[in-house]
Amino acid sequence: MLKCAAQFPLLPLWEFRFCILLMMLAGSLTLARAQQTPPAQAATAPHVPGRGEPGGPGGPPAMPPMPKAGVCPLPILPALPAYADTNFFQSTEVPHGKVEEATYKDYSGVDKRLHLYLPPDYQTNTTATYPVLYLNHGGGDDDSKWTANDIRGGSANFILDNLIAAGKAKPMVVVMPNTHECASAIPSAPGKDDACTQEYLKDIIPYVEGHYRVKPDRADRALAGLSMGGFVVMNTGLPHLDTFSELFVYSSGYFPDQQKAFEENFEQLLKDPQTNDLFRVPFYMSAGETDIALRNGQAVMAVINKYGIRNFWVLSSGGHEWANWRRSLYQTAQIMFPDCGGK
Repeated sequence: MLKCAAQFPLLPLWEFRFCILLMMLAGSLTLARAQQTPPAQAATAPHVPGRGEPGGPGGPPAMPPMPKAGVCPLPILPALPAYADTNFFQSTEVPHGKVEEATYKDYSGVDKRLHLYLPPDYQTNTTATYPVLYLNHGGGDDDSKWTANDIRGGSANFILDNLIAAGKAKPMVVVMPNTHECASAIPSAPGKDDACTQEYLKDIIPYVEGHYRVKPDRADRALAGLSMGGFVVMNTGLPHLDTFSELFVYSSGYFPDQQKAFEENFEQLLKDPQTNDLFRVPFYMSAGETDIALRNGQAVMAVINKYGIRNFWVLSSGGHEWANWRRSLYQTAQIMFPDCGGK
């Protein structure tokens, strides 16, 4: 406007008025922009609890963060069969899967045998791919024991046949390696894979995925085991939740002299708020009420609970025996490999 006024003696009246109008319009636009731009927010210092406030001096403990739901809907855990029930693991008039043996070389060059269960439609539905359960035996047994069809065996093939036929379990491949020589009751040290873990990662999983139609991703790999095989689940599965998304421990737990090491070795993993999101199904442990591994399992579960890891704890009648391990497989096979978006 001052520029227009300075030039007034040289401008016709109509040009001067037009110049003034343009200057007023520019000023209005500048004011509108200024009003639309929010003022800079001053940094807010975090609240420090005062005396008597939750988390402050003389006050009650601060409330922990609210827990959140898992990446997959929480499954409803089916009831265990009765202790004396034998019907669920009998050979019945349903389509049967196939049990076969295979041989692979471990990372030290030794030939190793494993057993596999292939679901009933594996041979006929040749384009289908399947999730895979890696199922570990106990001390003193070998890879044949989970499919032994007697009172001192697992009858895993018949358990799966019956569940799949009833629509209660997904068709799956079950891989049962011989981990007798590599299993360890000592918790894995951070960043150091024990012998069984190395064999799984370097040999067993690559062999299975190279020779059978299984889905090659963590969402479709579960790891389970009884007694000594439970150590394999914890030592291999917990450090490698990038490889396995479901862990099931039957009648196992670290001995008293290793329980402190378990918490120390896995503390960083367990207290990481992202760890719960790695379990598509809650961490599972079971034991019989007269089980020799009961207190060891309870001690492990106390650590799991301390860090807020989602879990299932199942206490059953009976002890350290196949009557319980068959029932645990029957129960957990029904919640494996849920249909959900979490990977």
